[in-house]
Amino acid sequence: MAKYLVIVESPAKVKTIKKFLGANYDVEASNGHVRDFPKSQFGIDVENDFEPKYITIRGKGELLAKLRKAAKKADKIYLATDPDREGEAISWHLMKALKLDEQKDKKVYRISFNEITKNAVKASLKEPRAIDENLVDAQQARRMLDRMVGYLISPLLWAKVKRGLSAGRVQSVALRMICDREEEINAFIPEEYWTLDAQLHVHGSRKKLTAHYYGDKDGRKAIHS
Repeated sequence: MAKYLVIVESPAKVKTIKKFLGANYDVEASNGHVRDFPKSQFGIDVENDFEPKYITIRGKGELLAKLRKAAKKADKIYLATDPDREGEAISWHLMKALKLDEQKDKKVYRISFNEITKNAVKASLKEPRAIDENLVDAQQARRMLDRMVGYLISPLLWAKVKRGLSAGRVQSVALRMICDREEEINAFIPEEYWTLDAQLHVHGSRKKLTAHYYGDKDGRKAIHS
């Protein structure tokens, strides 16, 4: 019976990592995220400190049941999702979905590695840590902004522009910047301007000195004709 359970994101990593760790380790995959906002609801309680509402992603029920069964058999559980903000959030969601934080008899650790090699995987097991709540909060903030912007602006796009268009926290802001810049370009009135340079001979030097007209003692002056 495996004493330790390692949960990674990608099923493609399972066989390789299990080969590195041996018979005492069971390695399973979450296949990415296991919880998210419901598609049919806003999912964020704006009136109550933006409290999120998460549900199990459709099709992940059997997978979570399998992971719960594996976790029940293990003495230690290592959440080895990807070493980034999304990976940190997936580990946090796994802990909540599997109720690992409620099981006092289980030791749960977060580990991460940047490459799938024997040395990297084994080194990560020697430096387990707690879940980084700051990274989790950052991912939740990103996901909430996507949801709030998308759910509030997309219906407007469907009504005014074209059905099926989507809005998000990135492309909506970028589009605004592009539109503002386009308005500046259209409003620009060309003006004639000149630059004035003088090539000066410096006594005792073969190299000429280039002087560029800037203005006078009162500051910069433009030459319009």
